[in-house]
Amino acid sequence: MTGTFSPEELGPGQGTVHHDRLYLGGRWVTASSAERIQVVSPSTEQVIATVAVPTAAEADAAVVAARAAFEAGEWRRTPVAERIAAMRRLADAYEARVAELAETLTSEMGAVIGWTRMVHAGGSVLLIRAMCDEAERYPWEEERLGGAAAVIREPGGVVVAIPPWNVPQSTLLSKLVPALLAGCSVVVKPSPETPLDALILAELIDGLGLPEGTVSILPAGREIGERLVAHPEVDHVAFTGSTAAGRSIAAVCGRDLKRVTLELGGKSAAIVLDDADLDVVAAGLKATAFNISGQACIAQTRVLAPRSRYDEVVEAVATMARGLTVGDPFDPSTDLGPLVTSVHRDRVRSYVRLGIDEGARVVTGGANTPTGMDRGWYLRPTVFADVDNRMRIAREEIFGPVLCVIPYDDDADAVRLANDSDYGLAGTVWTADADRADTVARAVRTGMIGVNAFRPHFSLPFGGVKASGIGREFGREGLDAFVEPKAYYRAAPA
Repeated sequence: MTGTFSPEELGPGQGTVHHDRLYLGGRWVTASSAERIQVVSPSTEQVIATVAVPTAAEADAAVVAARAAFEAGEWRRTPVAERIAAMRRLADAYEARVAELAETLTSEMGAVIGWTRMVHAGGSVLLIRAMCDEAERYPWEEERLGGAAAVIREPGGVVVAIPPWNVPQSTLLSKLVPALLAGCSVVVKPSPETPLDALILAELIDGLGLPEGTVSILPAGREIGERLVAHPEVDHVAFTGSTAAGRSIAAVCGRDLKRVTLELGGKSAAIVLDDADLDVVAAGLKATAFNISGQACIAQTRVLAPRSRYDEVVEAVATMARGLTVGDPFDPSTDLGPLVTSVHRDRVRSYVRLGIDEGARVVTGGANTPTGMDRGWYLRPTVFADVDNRMRIAREEIFGPVLCVIPYDDDADAVRLANDSDYGLAGTVWTADADRADTVARAVRTGMIGVNAFRPHFSLPFGGVKASGIGREFGREGLDAFVEPKAYYRAAPA
């Protein structure tokens, strides 16, 4: 079946829900293939749902429908105020189903229920409304040369949006909403690990009455994603995921001269200066390093600690990690749920073993399954000490609850180590000295950085440099990605 399902149907121990239709070109259609995605609960290892998979022909049909809708122009010629009003209706409809979306997200990808309610689902409502606010003050047409010319920001065309499984709603909406506000047509390919929340969103989109062909939402695997990226009728690919996949997508888009925005991996540094309050540091790292069980691109997984206080920092961070509760993600008292799949858990375990082989010291955690967790893909939060920044565990994105504490000599050395990375997505500076914080923060080459906290805001650009991506989401910059500026010469300049 496709359509509304109750959260209870997706909870632990409940039956399997079957979705046999696709949201293609703004309509629900019966899937032509018998192939199905099996959605497996990371906490129970039970199949909780099956979801129809589009064929190559159906993926092509979605792009063709998007191109036809864009060329017909009904949505792109709709006044901006009306496009904004439609997205505000989406926010209202979304808000009414936040509890359901949170339960669904916890069921399919294992994030703890408090986080999915507050951030994954609840935060998505704020995201939609923030982008609407940005659209209201965005310079869609801007006078230049004293009125002799103007810059008109027009819709960028047909967009393929590919969100990941770790924060599937906000990464989807950060592409879909600004693209629709800009007047584009969009084909969304959600991750096969998290298709259920995307189908709820498809229901909400369906209720807006957008022109046929404007939006398709087709959960699928890599092959369909590759086909959509390479489709000749696609103008822009917006992707969030691994750096390796981002490089492949960039290569295709470069060959075909498609626009591309990439939000990729990270290995962010939390720089603890020698005057930092370590209680504040430990509390902050609980969120910035271990949220979603460490499965976050912005995770601050390299803690840079001054040699003068190195042992204190290690103990403060390890004490925090030891106090985290690993368990049932539906239990409000749980801090860390399972990892998303058994394959991913095993990959993270291999990095823990690698760290030991490299000579790092496990202060807490390790590769063993937590006591009593005989079902589900759980892993204990792990803190490594005696880490050299040249070790693989300090350089490669592990994407799990694994944190490295690296010593430094002085502020300049801390900046050098922070910048000695292939990535440049996020970061923090922890200190009581505002001037010192400002000096250090400005010297770190990264897309985002915070002082004594890291709280991204939907009105500010989100993204990174180096191997962390190309372009930005959120804020005015999130709209910039989906428009093409046209210089309009009304008269010869004086």
